[in-house]
Amino acid sequence: MVKCNLSVLMGARKLKISDVVNETGINRSTVTRLYHETTTRIDFETLENLCRYFDCEPSDLLSIVDES
Repeated sequence: MVKCNLSVLMGARKLKISDVVNETGINRSTVTRLYHETTTRIDFETLENLCRYFDCEPSDLLSIVDES
């Protein structure tokens, strides 16, 4: 299963969903779905925007975990 670590990255910087939306231009519903890990896909442009915003690699934002 792929896990999205957006909430962890945001929490470390004490950011709200609205902060990320306003500063990246990514649609609010997209950020919300990523934050709550309810999304089923991510667009490469969205991934790139988030990585540039958080100054991280895709592997910092997404990880593969075993389902238990």
